[in-house]
Amino acid sequence: MSTDGLLNLLKPVGMTSFAVVARVRRVTHVRRVGHGGTLDPDASGVLPIGLGQGTRVFEYFAEATKVYQAEVVLGVATDTYDAAGTVVARHDPAPITRQQVVAALVEFRGHILQRPPMFSALKRAGQRLYDLARRGQQVELEPRPVHILRLELLDWRPPVFTLEVECGRGTYIRSLAHDVGQKLGCGAHLQALVRTRDGPFTLDEAVTLEDLERAVQEGTWCDLRYPLDSGLLAWRAAILGPEQVRRLRVGQALALDRATADPALQFPDGEPCRAYSTAGDFLAVLRYRAADGLWRPEKVFATEHEHN
Repeated sequence: MSTDGLLNLLKPVGMTSFAVVARVRRVTHVRRVGHGGTLDPDASGVLPIGLGQGTRVFEYFAEATKVYQAEVVLGVATDTYDAAGTVVARHDPAPITRQQVVAALVEFRGHILQRPPMFSALKRAGQRLYDLARRGQQVELEPRPVHILRLELLDWRPPVFTLEVECGRGTYIRSLAHDVGQKLGCGAHLQALVRTRDGPFTLDEAVTLEDLERAVQEGTWCDLRYPLDSGLLAWRAAILGPEQVRRLRVGQALALDRATADPALQFPDGEPCRAYSTAGDFLAVLRYRAADGLWRPEKVFATEHEHN
């Protein structure tokens, strides 16, 4: 039986995302395991795990939004922008009001420029920034465009407040906490972080490593898997006949609908599409090429029956 698929795993505080992957590999005996978006060791929450061919769909998760709950402490700034770092500044946060925090958040909604933290896994000249930072080397980091779709104050217990953040790829919640503190003039750092949604996966449906291990012992762990196309269901879909499947398998572009020759029905160049067999097997990701009106195979997946 194929073990391809996706898991919605609840990463605990204190483990790296890499360590979670290693434990899943060890428990399930699946050789090819990966994750769909790093969480810092001190963060918890949804960590999508790919098994077998499941690792090949994570690049499409990159465009999906993520939701976090972030606990921020006012009055203390650290070099890592979170509680694990060294304190670099202290200011009395007592004068800061709830209304001031709400007003400050306005500036951080929408498309903004954000400077990544020095203690991050980004690379400069082939070296991780956190390695450079630990050696005391500072690098001038350019701000990068990020998209914060939603930013709300959930709880106000000064000097601590809780934010809910829905954001696009590349957003650092640690940087957001730091920047809000700078805006308020008293400094701040991230005290706790929970990812509550990553693409189609939500916290209330996530399984713990202990749940997974128990299911392995009971022989039911494969029931915890999601299909490969779980994160792609908002895309267009096509069902391919036997001849189209044959052409797909040899890498040929497909004309899915002759009616698209009508300019009024043309699809945007580069639009993705899910391809299925008449038996319902997920076969491939196709990409539209406007120049010739054909759909090119971008990723082709082996089906259950081909595994056997």
